[in-house]
Amino acid sequence: MKILVINAGSSSLKYQLYDMTDESVLAKGLVERIGMDSSIVTHEPTDGQEVSEVSEILEHTTAIRKVLEMLVHPQHGVIKSTDEIQAVGHRVVHGGESFSKSSVVTPEAKSEIRRLFDLAPLHNPAHMSGIVAVEKNMPNVPQTVVFDTAFHQTMPEKAYLYAIPRVLYKKHKVRRYGFHGTSHNYVSAKAAEYLNRDIKDMKIITCHIGNGGSVTAILNGESVDTSMGMTPLEGLMMGTRSGDLDPAIVPFVMNKEDLTVNEVNSMLNKHSGLQAISGVSSDMREIIDGMLAGEPNSTLAFDMYEYRIRKYIGAYAAAMNGVDTLIFTAGVGENAVVLRERVLEQLTFLGIELDKEANKVRSKQPRLISTPNSKVQVLVVPTNEELIIARDTYRLVTEAAK
Repeated sequence: MKILVINAGSSSLKYQLYDMTDESVLAKGLVERIGMDSSIVTHEPTDGQEVSEVSEILEHTTAIRKVLEMLVHPQHGVIKSTDEIQAVGHRVVHGGESFSKSSVVTPEAKSEIRRLFDLAPLHNPAHMSGIVAVEKNMPNVPQTVVFDTAFHQTMPEKAYLYAIPRVLYKKHKVRRYGFHGTSHNYVSAKAAEYLNRDIKDMKIITCHIGNGGSVTAILNGESVDTSMGMTPLEGLMMGTRSGDLDPAIVPFVMNKEDLTVNEVNSMLNKHSGLQAISGVSSDMREIIDGMLAGEPNSTLAFDMYEYRIRKYIGAYAAAMNGVDTLIFTAGVGENAVVLRERVLEQLTFLGIELDKEANKVRSKQPRLISTPNSKVQVLVVPTNEELIIARDTYRLVTEAAK
């Protein structure tokens, strides 16, 4: 079975085509600047050269049509006909309390995703555009939705409720949802497999650290707490997001600077974090370069970033009454050698011993970076959210066909 995995944004669309016979990627690509007459389509066959072209793509339906054209193109296509695509799986950021697992796309599922637009106004409408676009281009192909929030639906009330009037939860579902669930789920299971252990007997802390970042406590294979909240703004300091802050700062700054709700929301999501503190970049690679060169603001940004990751690790070790496995994943987590070293060298109270040479090794496979004497096994596990979407899609479509 060949499955197309789609991650639709408001002005972009990422895709990967899987052959589920061996879970191989046949091709991947990106459509950028949707809504403009100078949209960019980048297509990369696994066994061929990357190609790119500029064209007018004003909405997602055209973007999907362009993706399908690329996949069947005589020179750089990887399938002979779009009929070979037997299912499409979509990443959807917010499933609220309605979706505790992946789902086949039905009229009822689409209606519920639309109802959740208020919880993820920047993401869910774009995901719905992707679903509708596929329907128009491939009307008879089954689709599925895989939610970033679903893995965290196992959190207990004490972890997901905020200490505010309960009526806000009952009426508007104001609570912690958490995100990056597909990644946290994948890397924790992958680590258990790599270590040849039963995940149901493990206390795992996963650190998904990219431009956005979150830390999750996984007890016996289930998420019991996570750093992101009702939205992806809470928790760690991130590339352009503030992370945790005193809620009273919001009305204070709005009053002092005469800001609207939208303006302060933009400030916290797009103009804070590493970007704000360093004044240089939201990219950890540039921050580390600045720090190593002795640049004060980059050094401060790095120190704040590392400190907050370490605090969450300590908190989740307390939440689970211990930790036996610590995982780093995503762009920064997988590649920032110096960040992992700085975090781990100040977690020796947990019995962690870092193997500095192993920490320097880069690999596309899971790898252990702690010493044999370390009481906590520390791993770097490359994440693969698209594969989880493909697997869930394959399972759901296969079950539906029985």
